[in-house]
Amino acid sequence: MSQVIASQPAPPVARRKSYGRYVGAKVLGALGSLVFVLVVNFFLFRVLPGDPARTLGRDRLKSPQDLANFRKEYGLDQSLPHQFLTYLQNTFTGHLGDSLRYRVPVSHLIEQRLWPTLLLVGTSTILAMLLGIWIGIVGAWNRGRTFDRTSTGITLTLYSMPEWWLGLLLIAVLGVGLGPLHGIFPTGQLHSSDVDVTSLKGVLDTAWHLVLPVTTLTLAYLAEYSLVMRSSLLDEIGEDYLTTARAKGLRDVYVRRRHAVRNALLPTTTVSALSFGFVVSGAITIETVFSIPGLGLLSQEALSTPDYWVLQGTFLVAAAGVILANLVVNLVYGLLDPRVRT
Repeated sequence: MSQVIASQPAPPVARRKSYGRYVGAKVLGALGSLVFVLVVNFFLFRVLPGDPARTLGRDRLKSPQDLANFRKEYGLDQSLPHQFLTYLQNTFTGHLGDSLRYRVPVSHLIEQRLWPTLLLVGTSTILAMLLGIWIGIVGAWNRGRTFDRTSTGITLTLYSMPEWWLGLLLIAVLGVGLGPLHGIFPTGQLHSSDVDVTSLKGVLDTAWHLVLPVTTLTLAYLAEYSLVMRSSLLDEIGEDYLTTARAKGLRDVYVRRRHAVRNALLPTTTVSALSFGFVVSGAITIETVFSIPGLGLLSQEALSTPDYWVLQGTFLVAAAGVILANLVVNLVYGLLDPRVRT
């Protein structure tokens, strides 16, 4: 019987990909997602009912000749496959069309509005990540205690609030003032109109104007990082290697910092990319509430016109940003945890 068992072949062991092959697979996946976004971006605004020329040119085109000229100017008189090929060619050459409202190229509009959105989304994402991870670590290590219960309840409450409602609440309390409290922060705009934004005074003025919108997005997404970090760290606390580390005489703070937290950070790395898309979508309402001239406010203005080419451009940039963020996180994750390459 033992000879029969010994003669059985060992089960195959999954081979681990090299990091180069792993990078290649992730880059190809990101390119595939980008191609899908390009196709959806084209057809999304062309499957709506009605005549696109009449919808885009409402209240401006009074005669059939005006409609014909409009269709010819924007290529709407061409067949749909021809429009799609023209769209791909223009996109890869950086020409995203001309805005109906502003009468300038969409690429120039996006270039002007991109920096405020990056400043708002980037700052709030970094703050939410740092604060959320810290709250999750302290809460998990003190599970069931006052800090854990209080922080979990507060972050979940903030997460359940719509971003625009939380922003309006902060404007009412800290911007306008409520009762005996006087407003101390600006209620809108990216900076004052009478300052040079390139000077030190202009930089400080911009930072002062961003306090409320950045605080709104930071508070709204704290729970995503804190809850994932807390759950991940609680899973690590019961592992045998932490018991071994304590048995060697390591202090509790070193066991947490050097062993438990490092392994628990891996799932949070993935969440940071997934939440980036939600933060970008939240920035649309926040920029509208606080009148910040970014891509979010530009999208809202394009919806009210409507301005299809601006909507196409902003949707493409936002989707490409999310795809790029996910690609970067996947590559970093492959370095931090080689097991994902198996």
